[in-house]
Amino acid sequence: MSRLPDAPPPGAILEAAVYVSDLDAAEAFYGELLGLPRLMRVPGRHVFYRVGATILLVFDPEGTTVPTSDPAIPVPPHGARGEGHVCFAATDAEITAIRARLAAAGVEAEADFRWPNGARSLYVRDPSGNSVEFAERALWG
Repeated sequence: MSRLPDAPPPGAILEAAVYVSDLDAAEAFYGELLGLPRLMRVPGRHVFYRVGATILLVFDPEGTTVPTSDPAIPVPPHGARGEGHVCFAATDAEITAIRARLAAAGVEAEADFRWPNGARSLYVRDPSGNSVEFAERALWG
């Protein structure tokens, strides 16, 4: 293999995506229950949320397989099937408050534990079955 040109590695994740079967249920979970600020919604395709300096893309997998009709924004078709995973950073106190809010809304915790390094993680499922984690930043050092 020939030598590749030098390039710096990516410094951050700008956006992450989950794929859902019901955008309305996802909006109730991520927007209303978790309180994420909605940036935009395209019916039948997606709803996007701001999460600090990043964006959570919530897609209907059927809608993302349709090529764009706008030549100025040539996003290629993409998508995934099945349950995905997203993890939100939170402090221990925030995780406790989030767990109470989710429980009051009837969302059961799948797991709530401390990793060997002491960081706490709370796992729940969104309405489409995606694994949603809330974890202390110390999880990754």
